[in-house]
Amino acid sequence: MCPSTNIQPDEDIRLPVRVPLVREELGVLRSFARMRENVLNIIPEIATQEPVVSGRTAKRWHMIMDPPAIRRMLLDRVDDYPKSVVTKNLLRPAVGESLFIAEGVHWRWQRRLAAPVFSHRNVRNLSGVMTAAAERSAERIGQAGPRAVNLLDEMVKTTFDVISEVTFSGDGSFDRTSIHRAIDAYIADAGRVSLLDVLGAPDWMPRPARVLSTQSMEQMRRDADDAIDARAARGPGPVPDLLDLLLAGEDPKSKRRMNVAELRDNLLTFIVAGHETTALTLAWSFYLCAFDPTVQERARDEAQSVLRGRAATGDDLDHLPYIRQIVEEALRLYPPAGVISRTAQKADDLSGADIRLGDTVMIPIYALGRHKLLWDAPDQFDPDRFADRKAIDRYAYLPFGDGPRICIGASFAVQEAVIILATLLSRFRFRPVPGRDPKPVMILTLRPEGGVWLMADPA
Repeated sequence: MCPSTNIQPDEDIRLPVRVPLVREELGVLRSFARMRENVLNIIPEIATQEPVVSGRTAKRWHMIMDPPAIRRMLLDRVDDYPKSVVTKNLLRPAVGESLFIAEGVHWRWQRRLAAPVFSHRNVRNLSGVMTAAAERSAERIGQAGPRAVNLLDEMVKTTFDVISEVTFSGDGSFDRTSIHRAIDAYIADAGRVSLLDVLGAPDWMPRPARVLSTQSMEQMRRDADDAIDARAARGPGPVPDLLDLLLAGEDPKSKRRMNVAELRDNLLTFIVAGHETTALTLAWSFYLCAFDPTVQERARDEAQSVLRGRAATGDDLDHLPYIRQIVEEALRLYPPAGVISRTAQKADDLSGADIRLGDTVMIPIYALGRHKLLWDAPDQFDPDRFADRKAIDRYAYLPFGDGPRICIGASFAVQEAVIILATLLSRFRFRPVPGRDPKPVMILTLRPEGGVWLMADPA
């Protein structure tokens, strides 16, 4: 059982917004309709109470919530559980055969090459970009005056400023507006599961929405290729960005370097995943802080005592433990990747579930973080449960996955979130707008539908 404060469940205590999970069996067409609207709509309520749930919707599927079984999937037998075919088909038009999609040997050499790029030293060297973006965000919020601010839109802008700067050094070689528009269009259209996916139709059968939205992604890929060629000809800047580091990178085992297509696919992966997921984490963090003024005041006291009026930097991270706990708790309640999906390559037994070749095996991260056997008062917002990380089962908390395929940018994302959250909480007191609670909706990522509208008063 994971640690928490001494708060006991009470029906009178208002809880953060939560999607009511399924309490009835759904057929193929109802499952498809509900999945298109919100992937969370197909997670059964019992997934927050049992270690495993199995069923069939055209194809056999299993949801695994048992930490030892999850460890078996993600660590001990990782090659037997590659990303699901549907996941790959959804993401390949956007990120090609990058680290996120590739399997086996092709994944391993890319991971070996890219791992040093995200070393503690390199990530810390990029913190100045995050500090500057946090400062600009504070200025925009301050200029908004006495009216509600959509913290979702603000965080999307702020994190996109960060990722574009650390990827291409903001040198004008890449059109930020066009790439942002292409990503949004792709997530809105192609990111939705097709009925053909649900029915297990072969990959060669076209999915109309995916075909149409791929056109804007193709232009983005061509623009990225041009930017990479230009950088290779010009050389690195005084502070190497991600593109510089990848261009200079070499797989220590095979001595292989990335070609332009491989560089492009991985950079687009970092851009698509790196800004969207962090923006969502921050938006939910602000919502939760506005939801609980006591938590917010404690976080503000910590931030103000450390920062004393300036923006947070990488050097402040170790002195902002409670701010980090808020980020971690937001990731538990509203993980950007709400479901991990795999396709079994061999027969197996996972916590009593009979796994067969070709079965879809899912880890519903949203349900895992709210599981009644793994967390005390799981629906309550309580950052103190992360005060002692050693007391939390490693495989009960998976916002970044785990095992060899753990998110390579996890430390980058947490550093960015803490810097931005601390800076803004130190300067503003956020209040909810009555009647504007966001609804958690998952398409590719878990977004707050309708935005996160808050009043921001000078602190």
